[in-house]
Amino acid sequence: MLAYAQQVSNSAYVGRRVKPSEKGDASAERGFEASLKLMGMKLPYARNAEVYGQDEPAEYVYKVLKGSVRTHKLLDDGRRQIGAFYLPNDIFGLESGASHRFAAEAIADTEVLAIKHSTLASLAQTDAAVARELWQIAARELDHVHDQMVLLGRSSAQERVASFLIEMANRSANRTEFDLPMSRQDIADYLGLTIETVSRALSCMERKAFIELPSARKVRIKNRAAFRGMRL
Repeated sequence: MLAYAQQVSNSAYVGRRVKPSEKGDASAERGFEASLKLMGMKLPYARNAEVYGQDEPAEYVYKVLKGSVRTHKLLDDGRRQIGAFYLPNDIFGLESGASHRFAAEAIADTEVLAIKHSTLASLAQTDAAVARELWQIAARELDHVHDQMVLLGRSSAQERVASFLIEMANRSANRTEFDLPMSRQDIADYLGLTIETVSRALSCMERKAFIELPSARKVRIKNRAAFRGMRL
């Protein structure tokens, strides 16, 4: 991913300086979204359907239009490690090499926009706005990988679950009450925990009145300050 970002940066930003501004960023993002819409094709996927497999050629880049997607890798011992969850408007499938390191599956009924990787890379050679957006996507992916390394390596089970809920809250329109599209097993495989540990952590947070669980998939954060204090 970093190599891809560096390639994009080197090809499109040599000899050019872009001054960051909120207005400019918004305009560039709109231009990037318009380019994706023109180049892409909409594809529907049913719940648990595979978007692409592990080690398959990385021919397309994808944007989630509705629904949600998980990426995962099967470990040598048969366990599943989920790498990330992608929600509407998220882009996934960018790779530094020729194949996908993780598989991608629809969590629920999902629609994605598929864009040829080669077409997007060619556009980035001539369009600095597209190159910049790709750089930012790659940088966010790298930040996520670093955060996940710290989370899995240095955090307790409760801290992992708390960090996950804060992450999902920050990605939702309502940062206090939101739905989780993924299952408890998905959360466990994302955090490197067992499903029983995830369930115990959620129950413990509910008893302490940090959160409320109106249903199996809905979370309501009741005391955000105390809740955030659980994280590293």
